[in-house]
Amino acid sequence: MTTPETATTGETTAGADGFRALMSLFPTGVAVIGALDDAGRPWGMTCSSLCGVSLDPPVLLVCVRSGSPTLDALERSGAFSVNLLHHRARDVAELFASGDPERFRRTSWHLPDATAAGPHLRDAAHAVGDCLVDGVRRVGDHTVVFGLVVRVGVTPGRQRTPLLHGLKQYAAWPSDGSVAGPGTNRPKPLDEE
Repeated sequence: MTTPETATTGETTAGADGFRALMSLFPTGVAVIGALDDAGRPWGMTCSSLCGVSLDPPVLLVCVRSGSPTLDALERSGAFSVNLLHHRARDVAELFASGDPERFRRTSWHLPDATAAGPHLRDAAHAVGDCLVDGVRRVGDHTVVFGLVVRVGVTPGRQRTPLLHGLKQYAAWPSDGSVAGPGTNRPKPLDEE
């Protein structure tokens, strides 16, 4: 239980800077969202605002800056890809976060077939989901896009470690055993000892 004196330590207003500080303390995986515009040109952006919504049907959501050309392309096409990046793809995450108009010329991508919902990042992604837009909702300066997942592809062979983002930096999933896997004993929280 906190006292009023300790509860205010390190507090800041809940404006944009305070919210950024809060969210930087919540590490997430890193993805690149991709879509094709009316002329078949690829658009994409780095996204860490992604989560699962439903298993049946399989629906996820992504949050995209309103006014983004990627958002425009995915709304017009009604489809998008979600490329989950592996730990060696930090440069790709940074490229797609930069706004560089040449991003698709500077990284390897393809459309595996005519049903692909958006660009698949050939070397940077360890898994890709193809989604159909199932709804959008404008919230402040972003748009929440719900995607019905219609196809999933996972890179065969050796499992790649996911790329994470938190504390305003990128990192790989820990390999030192600090994250317990399924069926392993997890350390007790301090308040349970």
